[in-house]
Amino acid sequence: MTAELITDARNATGESPVWHPQENALYWVDIPAGRLHRWQPDGQTHHWAADEMLGCIVRRQQGHWLGAMESGIFHLTAQADGRLVADKRTSVEHARPGMRFNDGRCDRQGRFWAGTMQTNMGAEPVGALYRYDATADATVKPMQARLDRLIVPNGMAFSPDGKTLYVSDSHPSVQLIWAFDYDIDSGTPHNRRIFVDMNQHPGRPDGAAVDAEGCYWICAIDAGQVLRFTPEGKLDRALPLPVKKPTMCAFGGPQLDTLFVTSIRPQGIDLSDQPLAGGVFALNPGVKGLPEPIAGG
Repeated sequence: MTAELITDARNATGESPVWHPQENALYWVDIPAGRLHRWQPDGQTHHWAADEMLGCIVRRQQGHWLGAMESGIFHLTAQADGRLVADKRTSVEHARPGMRFNDGRCDRQGRFWAGTMQTNMGAEPVGALYRYDATADATVKPMQARLDRLIVPNGMAFSPDGKTLYVSDSHPSVQLIWAFDYDIDSGTPHNRRIFVDMNQHPGRPDGAAVDAEGCYWICAIDAGQVLRFTPEGKLDRALPLPVKKPTMCAFGGPQLDTLFVTSIRPQGIDLSDQPLAGGVFALNPGVKGLPEPIAGG
């Protein structure tokens, strides 16, 4: 199966692809540039720049977005002049200086989950997962009691019924994916267990998505692949990419049967063997995905 380059974005760290069905468009971010990008199937691309690094995004109603950035959760509005207006909804107190939000997505009820990490990829387990529920008290709640000692939280995804939460830690010293039972009424995870030990597979676990059959797709960063695992944690499929560092995948297209993948363009190294690094790719995975929930509030 051949991956199609849809745009040679040359993102330093492309992440958080989200399909927007009403616009027939794919959105994603370039984290260090603080940019929100949009691609449409006719080849048109646009981007908007914020004043902080932008870790991940989720959709809101009426064309707006929520973004987890460096200092908290923001309501984002793209302006015609290329600015991304960021209105802070809630702050977060990081465990260390030099931290930011990284991977995130909504649960099936519209609660926004996002994890924090040290920007320099330090090995201290000071990252945490936070839950933001705009329909409740509009505050960000750390879930460290159940999701503690994380270094680079990643790979967040929810099963089709919303009752299983998946989380990975992509740091080289960890490389695990966990599954949790998830209480859809209270929005709390419990019964943490290892779902996949990525030390037994190529690459480190980065961003992820769940398809309509309940299987978990994870970007294997450094291995240039996207891997599909069954709900039992069995490797079912491996799709190759022309870049070494895929970062996150998302289902999109009018039928939700395209798997879009963002990637990293490493700085200061020879890229002659992967000139498309930092691009965004499309794959035909042979299964359909699920619509991404809209953030509540």
